[in-house]
Amino acid sequence: MTKRERAFAAIHRREPGRTPRHVRFSPPMLEAFRQRTGAEDPEVYFDLELTYAVEPEPVGPQEDPRSLFAPYLPELPAGTTVDRFGRAFVPGSFHHFTRIVHPLRDAQEAGELDDYPWPQWAPQPSERLSQQVRALRNQDRFVVGDGGSVWETSWQLRGMDRLFFDMLENPAFAARLLDGVADARCDAVRGLAAAGVDMLRIVDDVGMQDRMMMNPAMWRAWLKPRLARIINAARAVNPALLIQYHSDGWIEAIIEDLVEVGVNLLDPVQPECMDPAEMKRRYGDRLAFFGTVGTQSTFPFGTPQEVARVVRERIETVGAGGGLIIAPTHVLEPDVPWENVEAFLEAVAKYG
Repeated sequence: MTKRERAFAAIHRREPGRTPRHVRFSPPMLEAFRQRTGAEDPEVYFDLELTYAVEPEPVGPQEDPRSLFAPYLPELPAGTTVDRFGRAFVPGSFHHFTRIVHPLRDAQEAGELDDYPWPQWAPQPSERLSQQVRALRNQDRFVVGDGGSVWETSWQLRGMDRLFFDMLENPAFAARLLDGVADARCDAVRGLAAAGVDMLRIVDDVGMQDRMMMNPAMWRAWLKPRLARIINAARAVNPALLIQYHSDGWIEAIIEDLVEVGVNLLDPVQPECMDPAEMKRRYGDRLAFFGTVGTQSTFPFGTPQEVARVVRERIETVGAGGGLIIAPTHVLEPDVPWENVEAFLEAVAKYG
């Protein structure tokens, strides 16, 4: 099979011939990769099946977000970045240690959101975006588009504590905020679907180590309908489009719901939180799985032999008959020995 065929087979829970694999690096590990290999792109260098290079394009000329959202933000330190939603990210001492400045933290009423400069994405792709997708597919790469988030974006606009209070005490505001984000995401995924991506990756962390961030009933009331709306918007353009849903942590309580709204690939199945083999037994007739090799355990603390053992176990259980894209459960951090990265890739080639 070709790389694209292997990815399609695995996600459709058919035997792929060889288990597809992926690996993602934090900036320090990406620099280590470049120094060791002389290459720039791990997906190309390691000949990985999936590429996550495709993002939606905004509509028209874009004003500098720092200027556009200045009325909603305090004076920001040097080096701060502001995205199209107005979220400000103040850099910290390390890649993940950013501080988020919430532009809507002090808003009081739902009506205040009517004038907020929500980002706009083109529901029809530009020729540049379409050419990018075609070029990647012509390189035999399975193309994944960035479908964004609703919950994460919303709480980063408002503050997680404030948004939880809104859901209980100011539901009109919470609904307007979540809908504003979901509306923008719907246009973005329409454009990606029309451009020809093979799969959308929707990222919305709602799990903690041993439970969800919220009662599953709250998730079903507030987030499930908006997730379904985004998936339906994309599949109205391409009914065959595949959906990858990412949430770290324990989310077993909502897996049936994710299947119901049309998710195909569950990402990342952290073995520290959910048993990958049990997930395969319970949901493997309806879901494929991404990840399963722990970045809280195996990658930083295991030996190369332990990495190889875990890879073999995952392929023989979760990957049996298809249904697995084997990968680290998150980006690899600088505490991961490079020998474990090599051991991971060698073991997939050996046992896959």
